[in-house]
Amino acid sequence: MINLTYYGHSCFEIQTGPTRVIIDPFLTGNPLASKKASDVKADFVLVTHAHGDHLGDAVEIATAGDGTVVCNYEIANYCEGKGAKTHPMHIGGSAPFPFGHVKLTIAHHGSSFPDWSYGGNPCGFIVTTSDKKIYHAGDTGLFYDMKLIGEEGIDVALLPIGDNFTMGAEDALRAVKLIKPRVVVPMHYNTMEVIKEDPHNFRARVENETESKCVVLGPGESYQVDE
Repeated sequence: MINLTYYGHSCFEIQTGPTRVIIDPFLTGNPLASKKASDVKADFVLVTHAHGDHLGDAVEIATAGDGTVVCNYEIANYCEGKGAKTHPMHIGGSAPFPFGHVKLTIAHHGSSFPDWSYGGNPCGFIVTTSDKKIYHAGDTGLFYDMKLIGEEGIDVALLPIGDNFTMGAEDALRAVKLIKPRVVVPMHYNTMEVIKEDPHNFRARVENETESKCVVLGPGESYQVDE
């Protein structure tokens, strides 16, 4: 059984068996976060890019629980310099892990550390575990190669809808039509005024215009991927 829990913004936890994987753990400073970083235990921390609202508490969570940060090479160097274990990767690369398999996909947007230094290429993740595939798109804009990602057979797509910094709801709907996931979960909205969006309107359009199911999760809510 795979349990997917939303912690707010773009942060999700994937629990499969005894293993916990957290993605983009922006908790400290996130007004909608459902947990404090000190309360999160993770074996692996996946980071899509270096912006503070995605890198977030990755180092603190990894070092507190002897976890491993999985990310691009530049972010890995940064996290290692702060004492975290890392597994560096790059776009197009994939690797096996105890919980399954991780592949990095392209993502179209910027990436820099809090000191404005270069954070390497941003990415998305395809996480395969228990024969299910979860796609976390990161902060991307719409791109046509999402069709190729969809050809891998995505069970759950985690897509930004907040606009301004990422795809808005209209382009996210077009992304659903390219990817054709079994389930889509919206993310990266309502954390701040500039990315306000109604996820229930998005859900209605997804379920009216595509064959995908849309699940809206509030911070702290979970979805059983095997359902």
